[in-house]
Amino acid sequence: MLEKTVVSGTEAVAVLADVRRALLADQLVPYLGPLLLAIESEPPVPTAPEEVAAALHAKAPAPGRIRTNMWSVAQFIESRRHRKTLQAFMAEIFARPVQPTRLHRFLAGLKLGMMIDSWYDGALASALRDAGRTDFVEIQGVTRAGEFRDIWTKVYGPDGREVLPETAENATTVLYAPHGGVNPVGNFLVADSDYVEVLTEIDIQSPIPAVVKDRRSARGFLFVGCRFHDQMLRTYARQIMKRSSGPHYALIDAETLTKNERKFLEQQGIQAIDLPLGQAVEALID
Repeated sequence: MLEKTVVSGTEAVAVLADVRRALLADQLVPYLGPLLLAIESEPPVPTAPEEVAAALHAKAPAPGRIRTNMWSVAQFIESRRHRKTLQAFMAEIFARPVQPTRLHRFLAGLKLGMMIDSWYDGALASALRDAGRTDFVEIQGVTRAGEFRDIWTKVYGPDGREVLPETAENATTVLYAPHGGVNPVGNFLVADSDYVEVLTEIDIQSPIPAVVKDRRSARGFLFVGCRFHDQMLRTYARQIMKRSSGPHYALIDAETLTKNERKFLEQQGIQAIDLPLGQAVEALID
């Protein structure tokens, strides 16, 4: 159990210095969330599940009781309009390219063993390509809708072409996007139905790629731009970091934490570094 779940002020700055050293030593897995996209400029895509719900609702109005829940609104559209319609809507919502932040570019230059991108925008993959990296693969979660194979993920090379899963074993960096991504082909886990089988199996780790299980075992996690206010978000973070060695950190505004988020941080042994996100990111980079 952590001595302190939340550290702030000078103590937070000191802990952040330790985090930077661990990151440079490839001892931490960056786990990036959508809030990171807004630290330098106004992003052209939604940066929260609630914003995606609103964007989908604008395209196909959903009942009031579910309209703020991304997963339920997506399921409503899929059920009433067809999966292809939902897929097209998500592709439109995330169509505008997102410029990688300084943190994305910094991480792209570190040649870390593994990184996690928990949103659909693809900025981290773009940063890797912009850096001229040819030694990485991206593993994306895929919906099982329309699939006749026992498949949870697909693997893409630096050029965006699908490659054999075993290719990931020899990659310098594995970029894992568990919910999919707009590029290169528009894989989106977003509707309730997308997660039915995943959540049934995730406790026994079937949907988690073998290379992810292997590379997390000797590392901790650093959550940046993430929130854990929804059970789905907590479940994925918990299962992806399962059996990792730690320690774990989160750059997060402690004042905004919900009761469930605080409980989650305590249970998972994640230390919250309570500094403004922009300030914390600059300290990591510099």
